Amino acid sequence: MFTNKYRWFVVFLLFTATTINYLDRQIIGLLKPILEKEFTWTETDFAHIVMAFTAAYAVGLLLFGWIIDQIGTKAGYSITIIIWSLAGMFHAVARSVSGFSLARLALGIGEAGNYPAAVKTVAEWFPKKERGLATGLFNAGTSIGVVFAVLFVPWILNNYGWQAVFWITGALGFVWLIAWLRFYEVPTRQHRLSATEYQYITAGQDDATADASADQNSVKWFQLFALPQTWAMIVGKGMIDPIYWFFLFWLPSYFSSTFNLDLKKPSVELMLIYLATTAGSIGGGYLSSTLIKRGWPTLKARKSALLLFALIEISIILAQFVTDVWVAVGLLSVAVGVHQAWATNVFTLASDLFPRQAVSSVVGIAGTAGAVGGIFFPILVGSLLDKYKAAGNLTGGYNLLFTICGFTYLTAWFIIHLLTRTDRKVEPDMSYSTGLSELPKPLS
Repeated sequence: MFTNKYRWFVVFLLFTATTINYLDRQIIGLLKPILEKEFTWTETDFAHIVMAFTAAYAVGLLLFGWIIDQIGTKAGYSITIIIWSLAGMFHAVARSVSGFSLARLALGIGEAGNYPAAVKTVAEWFPKKERGLATGLFNAGTSIGVVFAVLFVPWILNNYGWQAVFWITGALGFVWLIAWLRFYEVPTRQHRLSATEYQYITAGQDDATADASADQNSVKWFQLFALPQTWAMIVGKGMIDPIYWFFLFWLPSYFSSTFNLDLKKPSVELMLIYLATTAGSIGGGYLSSTLIKRGWPTLKARKSALLLFALIEISIILAQFVTDVWVAVGLLSVAVGVHQAWATNVFTLASDLFPRQAVSSVVGIAGTAGAVGGIFFPILVGSLLDKYKAAGNLTGGYNLLFTICGFTYLTAWFIIHLLTRTDRKVEPDMSYSTGLSELPKPLS
């Protein structure tokens, strides 16, 4: 059934895990209006709950980025999904800001392993010319997870209560785990992989083998911070991820307060916005992969795509002039779609610039930068919205935040460009005994 296409089945597994990951994390945003009434939360209380998740996510990315490079993708992914699924269920028994914050801490630790494991898996299973598309496909799970949340959470909420939402969605991770353990192995140990597909995968990679397993890995983690390529990844995630956190956790509340959207019912408006991220994720990966297939240098293709997305994202500043809900849906659909196109190409940069033995670690470091930004940005969001709410102009607070978001992508692109002005990939020591044999000099 999967002859010469088993690598795409692997992407399907990654897509499904990412879908569950974002389904679980989005629930708190959808239940915010209900929970804040039941537990009398302020906007600042909710910001603290969001910060608990992002703080734990930051630590978890560093931790799992390193762990997955040590123990491999199969075991690493299994551990991370067990932790986040149990944490998701724990929300059902929380009854205070502290209780929900604790649940979010555990969820953040567990969910942090998804991207280091998924990006490393793509690096193991795909030639360079297909990695952008493969990353875009699994990254589309971020939007599909949110759409599923928007569609099914209101139904579960109305029929069984908010506690059941957490119990049911948390259990999905264990269903995925069964499939992962049964069907996944790295290419050199996957008996379902044909010789033809194995040769195709390895022929399009920089390494001699398609298995960056734990026993081969000894790239020194701390040395990564000496590399400008690492800092390009840090900027690409650190400056931009907080914006998506804002889209993820505050857009339901924005539509509820600005356009009187009833979040107890499935929201077509929100579903359309989050579906746009699917098009952005896949389209962003397809664009850079197509440029590479047409002969563009890999790094030039990725950065050209990033520049295009940064320029388009400026359009979000027009949100301050919007008074019609469907115009807002269209504008924000473009914004979140372009964000996912950006994220897909930044993730793929990790496998372009680094050997597979270090990909999870680099993704973890960059993701931590994004999560740290996600810790502080909600403070700004919460304080601004409380201030504008007190003045009777909550929409004005959102408009200011949209303006800030609009110009951040272009700023990040300029910094990334300065840090990666030559197409140079980090080379590991092929003896795998001393880590990075020679650190590249700073790019000039």
